[in-house]
Amino acid sequence: MSLPNPYQSYQNNSVQTASPGELTLMLYNGCLKFIQLSKQAIQHKNIQEKNTNCLKAQKIIQELMVTLNMDASVSGTLLPMYDYLNRRLIEANIQSNVEILDEVEGLVKELRDTWKEVIQINRRQQYGQGGRV
Repeated sequence: MSLPNPYQSYQNNSVQTASPGELTLMLYNGCLKFIQLSKQAIQHKNIQEKNTNCLKAQKIIQELMVTLNMDASVSGTLLPMYDYLNRRLIEANIQSNVEILDEVEGLVKELRDTWKEVIQINRRQQYGQGGRV
């Protein structure tokens, strides 16, 4: 009988107790992680690792697309942006192109940082000045 992995237990608990906003933040961070791993794989000429991590980043962007609340006005801007990011990830994967991954990474960081700021503002409004992510 194997012992439970404490890190995995923590990760599972984090996801299960996260708010929708925090889950979105986790998705952005995961996407950035897989883009970094893709870039490293390209530099090490590991095509399989590059492909695997590009596909994981794409799946995260696709998840962000399908879970968009289309009733929110910002969704009209986010959906085309996510579509663009997805297409660029496909191109980066096909071409093994680090520059395209750098571009996507920069855009995802901007989205992540903006989302983080929105969460902080909402927490301050809800709980006072102590709400930090």
